[in-house]
Amino acid sequence: MAIMSSRLIRHEICKDEIKNLGGHVIDIQGIMFLVKFDINGHKITYAYHLNEDNTYLLERVKPYFLSIGFYKDEEDIVDCIKVDIEQFRNAMYSSNFEQFITIDNHLSKLVRLFEDLYLYYNINKEDLAILDQSVDLILDNIKVIMKHSERVYTKKDPDVLCEEIEF
Repeated sequence: MAIMSSRLIRHEICKDEIKNLGGHVIDIQGIMFLVKFDINGHKITYAYHLNEDNTYLLERVKPYFLSIGFYKDEEDIVDCIKVDIEQFRNAMYSSNFEQFITIDNHLSKLVRLFEDLYLYYNINKEDLAILDQSVDLILDNIKVIMKHSERVYTKKDPDVLCEEIEF
């Protein structure tokens, strides 16, 4: 007779909660998990895995990549996914949702392009200053847009975005 550890039992309960949200959990050798949702034809996928220190790293893989954070247990991951899915469901009502996803994918690609630039080329300080100014301009635009836009999700505060944010 197999005996399940309390951690495995807790994880099974968490997987059931995700299924109740409409997600499908794929177990990859018991240390990595994919959580997939299809909401109104939009694919939202998360990946989380157990680290050596028994914490979990959670990432959103689709519709664009985002490293969400480290969590001490599965319940925290479920809570985070619940809020994230709720926010996506809310954002999908916007007529600008598709454009938002496109821009986010462009920004994700931009990060990769920048990494290739500095890993493969010797960039001078002047060119780096130009790139840094461009990033600062984007941040300034985000702050301005935030200030004059109506807030539509209020159940929690943004994790990063605030008026005092700086690079």
